Amino acid sequence: MKIHLLEPLGVSEENIQRLAQPLIDKGHSFTYYDTKTTDIQELIDRSLDCDIVMIANTPYPNEVLSKLDNLKLINVAFTGYDHVGSLAKEKNIKVCNASGYSNETVSELVLGLTLSLYRHLIQADHTVRNEGGSDGLIGREIHSKTVGIIGTGKIGIATAKLFQAFGAKVIAYNRTPKKDVEVLGIDYVPIETLMKESDIVSLHLALNEDTYHFIDRQKLLLMKKSSVLINCARGPVVDNSALADILNEGRIAGAGIDVFDLEPPLEKNTALLHAKNTLLTPHIAYYSEESMLRRAEIAFSNTLAFLEGRAQNIVIG
Repeated sequence: MKIHLLEPLGVSEENIQRLAQPLIDKGHSFTYYDTKTTDIQELIDRSLDCDIVMIANTPYPNEVLSKLDNLKLINVAFTGYDHVGSLAKEKNIKVCNASGYSNETVSELVLGLTLSLYRHLIQADHTVRNEGGSDGLIGREIHSKTVGIIGTGKIGIATAKLFQAFGAKVIAYNRTPKKDVEVLGIDYVPIETLMKESDIVSLHLALNEDTYHFIDRQKLLLMKKSSVLINCARGPVVDNSALADILNEGRIAGAGIDVFDLEPPLEKNTALLHAKNTLLTPHIAYYSEESMLRRAEIAFSNTLAFLEGRAQNIVIG
């Protein structure tokens, strides 16, 4: 079969060739593009006549899919796959993902954002560099706080465990409660209860029709004035304009945001850029040396499994 990797995966070319060698040894054709493109025609050209394409988080829209007749698998080296056009399902093209590669990496950034907000790390660094002291920099402890985890998939559970290690009480909301979460001493509560009781709210929802703007102004207004919101999931699960307003009105204490309605770089009029007490990172929660290698390994494993008739990590098809 003809297999094309359409973009870099954040690992060395030596690692790409090492992981691709078992495919080549089995007689399949493999091509690697070491540059990223969002140009529709270029994506079409890179994908023509392919049986399998491998992508990361580059949008792969219907305009591309409509031109591809041989495609059997879109191998997404990413957890989310909402950037793949709906035509994939209509054309019976299977889609798999690399779920699990960034569990630790994402959960650690959630803790990092929380600690930075709680201990005013950005302001503290600025103060020291400008010959200031500790006035106004009194912090807060995670220990004994209530943390609300919204979405108890693997990343949500990993995050919950880290907060528990800090001595926090963890409560959770998920559409379907899971016994392995309850075994950890985590109680499921209604979403309204979670928003009201949590000192720290951490989002771990996939993006779909049901979760778009799931965290709206009404839910944000339920939060304590002293609470913070952390979003390392998907930007549009939050009404970010409403969040910016809530922050500027002083109705919550802060927010740590890694994901937005659009991928960074952000337009200058993006509301969150001008919101108070907000710590922003450019969608890096998944991005570590260790997670990039895990991601590549999972992606190539997915390709090999599909070729051997034992497709794995299928999310569409």
